[in-house]
Amino acid sequence: MVLSDGDIKHALSKKIIRITPYPDLKTQLGSCSIDLRLGKRFRVFNYSKVPYIDPNNPKTTSEMMSEVVVSGVEPFILQPGDFVLATTMESFKLPPTILARLEGRSSLGRLGIVVHSTASVFDPGWNGVAVLELGNLGRMPVALYPGMRICALTFEELKNPSQVPYNLKKAAKYVHQSAPVASRIGEER
Repeated sequence: MVLSDGDIKHALSKKIIRITPYPDLKTQLGSCSIDLRLGKRFRVFNYSKVPYIDPNNPKTTSEMMSEVVVSGVEPFILQPGDFVLATTMESFKLPPTILARLEGRSSLGRLGIVVHSTASVFDPGWNGVAVLELGNLGRMPVALYPGMRICALTFEELKNPSQVPYNLKKAAKYVHQSAPVASRIGEER
């Protein structure tokens, strides 16, 4: 079952779902979703430092990207065809009975901005910020400002609680993330 606006309000008030900082429900709450805002931290590719990405080499994946932090008033300019990682301002915590799905916003999609490539599900037991996989599919650079509503979360209730929530998985590579962490796929070997 997808949670409605009333369900989301109830879950927030009872601290079933926790979002920090607490959202402004007047502007961030939709009919069945809650908007999250863009953070100040971005991770960009160092195209000239590595000849190619080797997913099996953890050193390559950590060296292939650098972090960029922008001030609250300056925009991050996302160039056409570019791909960067970013974070939301809000972190959130889910119980073992609820999963979240990250969705793009239509207003940004109409400018060519996508907010996730494949990673749209946050497992029950998630705790941390959302890392966005931002891409510019358009032909013009787009200014993205920290604090702007960048994506939406929808929530689904599980029929039964997850037996092994994400925060208890031994192989959870991104638990408690607070920054745009580069891929850790090399740890799977």
